Amino acid sequence: MLNKYARAFFTRVLTPFAAMLLRWGVSPDAVTLIGTAGSVAGALVFFPRGEFFWGVITVTLFIFSDLVDGNMARQAGRSSKWGAFLDSTLDRVADAAIFGGLAMWYAGGGDDDLLCAVSVFCLASGQVVSYTKARGEALGFPVNVSGLVERAERLVISLTAAGFAGLHKFGVPYIEWLLPIALWAVAAGSLVTVAQRMLTVRRESAELEAAAAAEGVK
Repeated sequence: MLNKYARAFFTRVLTPFAAMLLRWGVSPDAVTLIGTAGSVAGALVFFPRGEFFWGVITVTLFIFSDLVDGNMARQAGRSSKWGAFLDSTLDRVADAAIFGGLAMWYAGGGDDDLLCAVSVFCLASGQVVSYTKARGEALGFPVNVSGLVERAERLVISLTAAGFAGLHKFGVPYIEWLLPIALWAVAAGSLVTVAQRMLTVRRESAELEAAAAAEGVK
């Protein structure tokens, strides 16, 4: 849902900016690389120190590159499989940095081994969510299910909660509990999504085998 509506809205908003970058001679791949580097730096510099507010501001600014690069490619008529592959691969890198940075905080200054483990689970399960769909499609299955928590939901829930939790350092009381709640929600939602996609591929595989068997009987 977030992918469908939020992406459409921000695509319209960012179209003039994408056109300006093209006029300046900036390539979509360069925007992808810069956006990922900025997101990784923001997450790994600020999150391990507990500076969630400024970390989220930095990551959010750079994460919009995920919308800008595709917009630029479409405007320039240069959409390619390489661009899609690069974008998808670097998305995984940025996601790992975000949840890895949170895990580093809880392993260090946050002093909470359980939440460190939950953050690592969010990191790993997010990668598996993407892998299940990619692997299913590579095997020829349509994987006709989005699932409860996709990348957009994971990032919006986690970054929004982290940003508000960061206000604790500005004197807002009790708000730091939003982040643990969000991490548990993302972990649970990711687990459900993995199960949804696995069950979908299992069903589609059974349907394909049944159709092949029926065709063989004819």
